[in-house]
This record gives sequence, structure tokens and C-alpha cells, in this order.
Amino acid sequence: MKNLFRVCAILLVLLGGLWFSSPSYAAITSRMNEADAKLATEYGQKIDLNNSHIREFRELRGFYPTLAGVIIKNAPYDDVNDVLKIAGLTETQKERLQANLDKFTVTEPSKELIEGDDRINPGVY
Repeated sequence: MKNLFRVCAILLVLLGGLWFSSPSYAAITSRMNEADAKLATEYGQKIDLNNSHIREFRELRGFYPTLAGVIIKNAPYDDVNDVLKIAGLTETQKERLQANLDKFTVTEPSKELIEGDDRINPGVY
């Protein structure tokens, strides 16, 4: 009888622990990784000169693919105006850059976004 009482008590404790357990950690934590968190910043609204891939420059006339490729190959930048200092730019390219500086931002390079040469070929077909 004592053994039966012990077994019932142990089962009651175990089942009670499962029934009244706190919510799982996965349910209460944020599901954002570093790249998703960056989208909530200025990176999500502007073209990031250090992290955006070449296809994002398509919305700007005269950038895709030549000027966008030059910008990407000369990254990283400390400031948006650093893009105007790229050697070998034509006057037309400098004028296009100057006219669109307000559409650019610069954030720290993120390995999730630039690793593996994904900036030139992001694999979007």
C-alpha cells in the first residue's frame, strides 16, 4: 500500500508539473534574427551602401548594374558621402550619386547580408 501511495504521489507531482508549467521559452521570445532586426531600422527604408545587394539599386535610374556594382565593390563605407570619393567615377555617375544621397544609408556590414558574394548575386531569379 505504501508503494502504491508513493507511485501515485510521484505521478501526481510529475503530471502536476507538466500541467502547471510556465510557457515555453520559444513562445515568449522574439523570433527576430539580426537581419530581420536590421529591417526595422533605416536599413529597411533606404539602400544600405554596406549591406544591400545589387538588385536593390534597380529602383534608381542609371545605377543598375554598372554603378551599383562599383558601389558594392568599393564598400564598406563610413559615411554616405564616402561613395562620392570612389576613384574612376564619371561626372554623370557622380551627379547621379549626389542627386540620390538621400536614398542611401550606411550601417555596419552584417555578415548575414554580405557573406559569400551574395551582394552581387543574391540568387533571386
